[in-house]
Amino acid sequence: MIVAIDTGGTKTLIAGYDERGAVKTKYKFETPKKPSEYIDTLILHLNALFSEQKVTAISLAVPGITKNGAVVHAPNLGWSNFRIVRELKGVLGGAPIFLENDANLAGLAEARSLRTLPDSCLYVTISTGIGSGIIIDGKIDPGLANSEAGHALIEYDGVVREWETFASGQAVYKTYRKMAKDIKSKRTWMQIADRISRGFLAVIPILQPNVIVIGGSMGTYFDQYKEQLEGILEKRLPAMIPVPKIVQAKHPEEAVIYGCYYHALDQLAEEA
Repeated sequence: MIVAIDTGGTKTLIAGYDERGAVKTKYKFETPKKPSEYIDTLILHLNALFSEQKVTAISLAVPGITKNGAVVHAPNLGWSNFRIVRELKGVLGGAPIFLENDANLAGLAEARSLRTLPDSCLYVTISTGIGSGIIIDGKIDPGLANSEAGHALIEYDGVVREWETFASGQAVYKTYRKMAKDIKSKRTWMQIADRISRGFLAVIPILQPNVIVIGGSMGTYFDQYKEQLEGILEKRLPAMIPVPKIVQAKHPEEAVIYGCYYHALDQLAEEA
């Protein structure tokens, strides 16, 4: 069994995958903000759920920058230099633990779910903040694994600011005082499409992905701004830069947990 753990800013989801890739166990709990409490709570649930089963790997996702088994920086959780893999060492019979950024894992799952695997895929999750994952030939690109498109600096309303500060789901709520599900105005969705486009206009010429996949809570409402977003990109991108195919995530809110599973398979194959 492969155990996948999606650590979110508010909730943590645990899933157990059998040898056929089917989910056999799911459990969700509130994410403790204090690292020691998170470890204690996670170990408690892992033992309760899987201590009687043979676990081949643990795949762990976190909303932040990771390196060498540590969470270098996870602002939504207030974590920095948290050696999470070392703290979990020995749990579930000493199964190997693979740590990765959540947007990278979501991108991995979404790229592999496409009918044709693209040479390059940019996954962008738009919810509380904006996260990004760059997948090359179906793999997380190690050279770009710490990319943070949501923190790209862009001039908007006459001020240079991070993309996610004006285009994330949280920013949309603060601006319009409505959740995305409650926004019915076409004019408002046009404005939202413009906000979202600003970051893409900055990163597309650099990465030139074949496909862009939009996930997260705002990805759920992709149909509300798809045409407007594509129109803006076609109008404003330089003529020699093609507009990538833009699609909605197949699993807008659960892609991370699927990515955990694929990542574990990849890592186990490399170690074999």
